[in-house]
Amino acid sequence: MSSGPDGRPTSKVSTMPVFEFDGAKYRQASKHQQEWGARLIDGLALAGNEQILDLGCGDGTLTSWLASLVPNGHVTGIDASVSMIDTAKHLATDNLGFVLMDIVDMDFTDRFDLIFSNAALHWVNDHQELLRRSRAALRERGMIRWNFAGDGNCSNFFATVRTVMAQPEFRRCFDGFEWPWFMPDPSTYQTMVKGAGFSDVNVTGENADRSFADVDEMIRWIDQPSLVPFLPHLPDNERGVFRETVIDQMVERTRQSDGRCFETFRRINVAAVK
Repeated sequence: MSSGPDGRPTSKVSTMPVFEFDGAKYRQASKHQQEWGARLIDGLALAGNEQILDLGCGDGTLTSWLASLVPNGHVTGIDASVSMIDTAKHLATDNLGFVLMDIVDMDFTDRFDLIFSNAALHWVNDHQELLRRSRAALRERGMIRWNFAGDGNCSNFFATVRTVMAQPEFRRCFDGFEWPWFMPDPSTYQTMVKGAGFSDVNVTGENADRSFADVDEMIRWIDQPSLVPFLPHLPDNERGVFRETVIDQMVERTRQSDGRCFETFRRINVAAVK
């Protein structure tokens, strides 16, 4: 299932590209992702011997935290970005490993007690396939526990980047561009999870709107990860201009009187059992 610029699902199914992030820069720009992940982990009731899969593990910070909670178990983190995995591998231990793998290519069977994911699954185009493969990877009564972006997320950035993409000097570069994110509303996703055969399904929405401390913090977030899907569509000599135009318009649109920059962040929280 794919989605349009408003984040709502459409019927078109397509193969989305793998986006290459900068793991080191992401680690410096992911303060709010880490906050959401900390709350997600705090809500887990782990015995200490679980087999855990972390989908879209990124730089491995949260994956390492999970591993510390299961000293008699094992955690595997997967991500499709080479730089993210290269960054994460520095955290590997006896009960923590990282694998370069696209989420929708995972092919595990009856292996994990928990599939965890934080701030990653809105990058997955086909959630029907994601749910199917996740259920297959779980042991009986295994659980998925996910947090990802939902309907209404990043409304300022989306409005800004669409406006810049439509400018005459950039428009030609985005012919055939496919919106890279799937951000459903909670009720839509509740139906999808139940339809995939899970039980004890609980899908809720969360308003996590926040203000960046200053313009520089917002720019780091724009660079990693928000602009990553757009820059490859532009010639090298136009990427800097596109980036600066987006940043200038975002600052104008979001900066508050105290110097902070506001953005909407809406989350989908998912818990379900095989």
